[in-house]
Amino acid sequence: MLYAIISQDVENSLDKRASARTEHIERLHTLKEQGHLILAGPHPAIDNNEPGPAGFTGSLIVAEFASLEAAQSWADDDPYIKAGVYDSVTVKPFKKVLP
Repeated sequence: MLYAIISQDVENSLDKRASARTEHIERLHTLKEQGHLILAGPHPAIDNNEPGPAGFTGSLIVAEFASLEAAQSWADDDPYIKAGVYDSVTVKPFKKVLP
């Protein structure tokens, strides 16, 4: 089943994101290589794909996992959590309708 992992950043998270980005992206590449990643990306703090110093307010990952528990466990192990980037993370089932 698909699950949405919806993360909210702490204030001024840009430096913390930079410190853990390589490890965070490596995990996403592994999900992609396994055929489980549907989409992933951050929410820019301003209306611009490259927000510069404004940074990001959170992230969205939609991926396939065997269960909600497996999705939660994967999310809990994110390097961004260990680096203090995220204030909160919500994991919930997701039903893809389109496209």
